[in-house]
Amino acid sequence: MSESENKPVSILIADDHQMFIDGLKVLLRREKNIVIAGEVSNGLDALEFIKKQQPDLLITDISMPGMSGVELTRQVKLHYPEIKVLVLSMYNDREIVSEILMSEAEGYILKNTGRQELMNAIHRIADNSTYYSNEVLNIMMTRLKKQKIIEKNTAQLTAREIEIVKLIMEEFSSEEIADKLFISKRTVDTHRKNIIQKTNARTLVGLIKFAIENNLVEFNP
Repeated sequence: MSESENKPVSILIADDHQMFIDGLKVLLRREKNIVIAGEVSNGLDALEFIKKQQPDLLITDISMPGMSGVELTRQVKLHYPEIKVLVLSMYNDREIVSEILMSEAEGYILKNTGRQELMNAIHRIADNSTYYSNEVLNIMMTRLKKQKIIEKNTAQLTAREIEIVKLIMEEFSSEEIADKLFISKRTVDTHRKNIIQKTNARTLVGLIKFAIENNLVEFNP
């Protein structure tokens, strides 16, 4: 059983639209393994709240008075890296999507998403994974293709390492990768360490960025 099923996930909501906060709270309160730790209307208040009582997950908008969601995400990741961040916004601008990805938020979905996708995102992130909606990822892919950003780092990866990167992107655990490739978990862990060294991807989000930039993953529109 996953950690999110065993332990309630405490969530702080940061958004400057009270009507949206109220609607989101109604959705979240239907989930027995979710606790709403608090709500704030701007990034500065979010940081103050986090200093006093650190939630498991911050759900934040992009556009807020005082401090944007992008800067808030950067500050949270700098000072409280253990806190997960899910950006829930109306913005699908390529530059903003890129900024959020670079800030290493664990997730980004648009506000027009359905309830099920929101819950999927929350539970995936709570389980130490990531969740970027297909729409957001396709925006990022389009931008990268237009800029023709293809790193030469892939030449340093072996065929097996590239295979493992793709399986990691499909959310296979080390044990599942080992079973699928008929190798030991220790061998998988060794490959993962080599991949991290070669790509300089210190986090799962960093590895996702590397995989996207080097066309190692495909997303359906």
